[in-house]
Amino acid sequence: MQLYSNILGDGKPFVILHGFLGMSDNWKTLGTKFSEQNYEIHLLDQRNHGRSFHSDDFNYQVMVEDLKNYCEANKLNEIILLGHSMGGKVAMLFAATYPELVSKLLIADISPRFYPTHHDAILEGLSSLDFKKMESRGEAEDQLFKYVSDYGTRQFLLKNLYWNDEKELALRVNLEALKENIEEIGEALPIHAQYKGDTLFLRGDKSEYIGLQDESIIKSHFPNSKIVTISNAGHWLHAENPNDFYNEVMSFLG
Repeated sequence: MQLYSNILGDGKPFVILHGFLGMSDNWKTLGTKFSEQNYEIHLLDQRNHGRSFHSDDFNYQVMVEDLKNYCEANKLNEIILLGHSMGGKVAMLFAATYPELVSKLLIADISPRFYPTHHDAILEGLSSLDFKKMESRGEAEDQLFKYVSDYGTRQFLLKNLYWNDEKELALRVNLEALKENIEEIGEALPIHAQYKGDTLFLRGDKSEYIGLQDESIIKSHFPNSKIVTISNAGHWLHAENPNDFYNEVMSFLG
């Protein structure tokens, strides 16, 4: 099965992978901007997310193979690969597994290390949405507010809502499979995985996902890497400070 994608512009292939509970749409504004610099941007929906297929299998190995299949189907070679959060973990493992397919690697606000599960409230909130009783996005947001107080996070999650064929609200994500496999999200990069190509790690100055303790582990897996901090930004650094994010990416790509 093939991943859903939105392709913008033409030029050197540049693939972008969203994070957990996200989708390709999260990157549309920046993707459009990148496409104006002679890049062919591929905004992907990963399995169990967005408009891509649903599957009971969900781990970094299968997501890496999804991307490999996508590259083969679209005849993509020497791609620029950017991944945020969960997508960053996929991108790291992909680059280490298929280094010949990656010309440059960019990782947004995630380290190769293990992260404990921390999405419980969000998954509970999404599970509590009873679409048989809800007639508007506003009602869904009111319900989600009981679990997720942060406005920005709620808006990010509500992007997953759509009107299905029965004219009912529904979720694009495969919630059951994601809940079942939630432990997979925090998995560390395998200890011997390494990518020696040019790599840029971008971290938000208000985020705790990449700390000082992560710098040595990043270097061990990505010896040719550098870390840049985006100011006035948390974990969703590309949305919170898109201008600095864009400038750092373009500077790295030269």
